[in-house]
Amino acid sequence: MLDAIRWDTDLIRRYDLAGPRYTSYPTAVQFDSQVGTFDLFHALRDSRKAQRPLSLYVHVPFCANICYYCACNKVITKDRGRAQPYLQRLEQEIQLIACHLDPAQKVEQLHFGGGTPTFLSHDELRQLMAHLRNHFNLLDDDSGDYGIEIDPREADWSTMGLLRELGFNRVSIGVQDLDPAVQRAVNRLQSLEETRAVIDAARTLQFRSINIDLIYGLPRQTPENFARTVDEVIRLQPDRLSVFNYAHLPERFMPQRRINSNELPTPAQKLEMLQRTIEQLISAGYRYIGMDHFALPDDELAIAQEESTLQRNFQGYTTHGHCDLIGLGVSAISQVGDLYCQNSSDLNEYQNVLASMQLATSRGLLCNADDRLRRAVIQQLICNFCLEFADIERAFNIDFQGYFGDLWPQLQDMAKDGLIELDRDRITILPAGRLLARSVCMVFDAYLEQHSRQRFSRVI
Repeated sequence: MLDAIRWDTDLIRRYDLAGPRYTSYPTAVQFDSQVGTFDLFHALRDSRKAQRPLSLYVHVPFCANICYYCACNKVITKDRGRAQPYLQRLEQEIQLIACHLDPAQKVEQLHFGGGTPTFLSHDELRQLMAHLRNHFNLLDDDSGDYGIEIDPREADWSTMGLLRELGFNRVSIGVQDLDPAVQRAVNRLQSLEETRAVIDAARTLQFRSINIDLIYGLPRQTPENFARTVDEVIRLQPDRLSVFNYAHLPERFMPQRRINSNELPTPAQKLEMLQRTIEQLISAGYRYIGMDHFALPDDELAIAQEESTLQRNFQGYTTHGHCDLIGLGVSAISQVGDLYCQNSSDLNEYQNVLASMQLATSRGLLCNADDRLRRAVIQQLICNFCLEFADIERAFNIDFQGYFGDLWPQLQDMAKDGLIELDRDRITILPAGRLLARSVCMVFDAYLEQHSRQRFSRVI
């Protein structure tokens, strides 16, 4: 596991396909409207009976300004008053969900995402956290992983102090790029000083972990100016870094239509940016976790990967995959046992349904036996870069090579190409293949051919 990843341009060109990010398997494109509130109540009852711990995700959709690259579910408004009716409905949802769970079920993980969660006023944040504490068993000893996404333009020292007081101990900070020309091209002007001030506050207030998000492939980016951004970010010493590939899909995401496609870097420039970034981060002591994520060696993600306990869910890489994930808010996704379900992505519909004291579940999926098996295979490959056939055979009572016999020629081709090592006992993704782990996972995806690859971003 401690081998450095190896850059292999030929391998990347061959296997850099469009495909899912596998925050779930089956992926969200498989969700349909036949799954609804009744299925969620049934799953919550099972969670209560099993006394499984919980992970809560709270979606706050509002942003004061639009970032042209953004593909999140958000509402752009300068009217801060729009938050209050949303919070009323969110609090109703919290109440409706919580009454189907046991107060003894501990919330090990909490994450506020968006949008911009700090769009909410200090009083609104206090109100929302108090409501969560009244209805869920939030930990008071700072042992939980309680994180929030921060836009440094929307946060100051007093905001950071409030968040710490409310129980948050992790922050994820959106930076994307520090070059002013790039920032103007995507309508996100944010100085290094603003970012540094939030990080200084987080350290002084003893937040346990700081993550920074970067994006490569944005308009006006060059390998040289993005390398300068990465150097500046390394000097800030975040515990974790997410370095995302910008997927330009203006036909799906309206804000991206404001980006001048002529200003986007070429595929060759994007590859150079990624290669340089990896070299810079590895040289600075970061470990490649997988799927755009890097962490310092003493970070929980790096330790979990070393110990083969790392997991992945809708919140990305996590050490809390054993928890039932409850998504709260517009568009939020839950994973409770073998049920995936998602709230309506339309703000008005979400609020109107909850106004009638009904949950806003709009679609989902209940995993079958084959889904559970393939999910376990994909989890192992994408988290640990290694899959022991005996583990799967014991857990699912199958003969691995017999069950997946039709996939063997593809796996053998990948082994010949140096992407993986394949023998009678295991699959190991080699250092040259780790950037392409999604491509290996795609071999085991039974649904992939049903969908246009245009729905997905490229692996790199």
